[in-house]
Amino acid sequence: MLSDLLGPLSSDYQIFNLFNYITFRTGGAILTALLISLILGAPFIHWLKLKQAEGQPIRDDGPETHFDKKGTPTMGGLLILSSLVISSILWVPLKNPYLWPVLTIIISFGSIGLVDDWMKLSKNTSKGLSGKRKLIIQLIICIFVSMVFIELSPAELRYSVALPFFKEQILPLGLFYIIFTSFVIIGASHSVNLTDGLDGLAIVPVMIVASCFVLFSYLSGNINFASYLQISYIPGVGDLATLCGALIGASLGFLWFNAPPAKVFMGDTGSLALGGALGAISVATRHEFVLAIAGGLFVVETISVVLQVASFRLLGKRIFLMAPLHHHFEKKGWAESTIVIRFWIISVVLALISLSTLKLR
Repeated sequence: MLSDLLGPLSSDYQIFNLFNYITFRTGGAILTALLISLILGAPFIHWLKLKQAEGQPIRDDGPETHFDKKGTPTMGGLLILSSLVISSILWVPLKNPYLWPVLTIIISFGSIGLVDDWMKLSKNTSKGLSGKRKLIIQLIICIFVSMVFIELSPAELRYSVALPFFKEQILPLGLFYIIFTSFVIIGASHSVNLTDGLDGLAIVPVMIVASCFVLFSYLSGNINFASYLQISYIPGVGDLATLCGALIGASLGFLWFNAPPAKVFMGDTGSLALGGALGAISVATRHEFVLAIAGGLFVVETISVVLQVASFRLLGKRIFLMAPLHHHFEKKGWAESTIVIRFWIISVVLALISLSTLKLR
């Protein structure tokens, strides 16, 4: 919005030319989202505590240490989403066609998570909206958004996936591409949701992955850099770097209150929306496989759950003491802070590997 209003004034006042630069707008989006989160955080958490007498329901079969967190309010994702959406609308040009499908994913997935959190609170149980209902609603939304991305894509990229580590190599999928992109967005959404089990565990890797996509979005939307790095050039997608900046700022503000011991949990409201945002941005930039590398921590957490369920149903045995993987290490006696920091380190390493795909072509 600000670039739409102030950018044209640059012909008369040189200082307003700053609003025409993606780098400046990205920095502005980070600071704006951070300030909104910090200003609204304390009163918002106080309001949540008044509305949620017992806080987020704790699983009876979970690690014993989690019972100490009883009474901590959930739905903190509303704080993230409000600062993210406001900052994005302020700093991303409203005429950019990629802004609206990504915001559609963020808001709709956040709404699904909100209903899920509300059902858990109202019934005082760890079970909310059924997984089947979630998937059906998300799939409908993702099919629509995927078709929008296809229409926005350059002709040579429609229904195709770009492969990392290869020079401008694309894999045509035909109509199956719609299913593939829906799987990426929904998979990313639920992967972040599964990882969100310890204070600060999910939010920092989300910021790390978003930081990677600040760069990938910017480079993919710049014809000179895209040509030099031999990645697919997608006009207009560069402005998603600014949205990623807003995501980073909103997450930083939330981390202020979510740092151990957490004063608030993001809940499904935040985790489903943030994962969906990362998935949607990876689809828009045609770096879906890069998301699997940068967000490898989320992938591993999801795989641990799939293996645990499959092993128990087929063999009657559990591979891990408890799934997702972070709970396994809790059961082994690792301190929560140790698990969280080590998982952050792994996330940083995976992000660096994903960035190496820009040159290893």
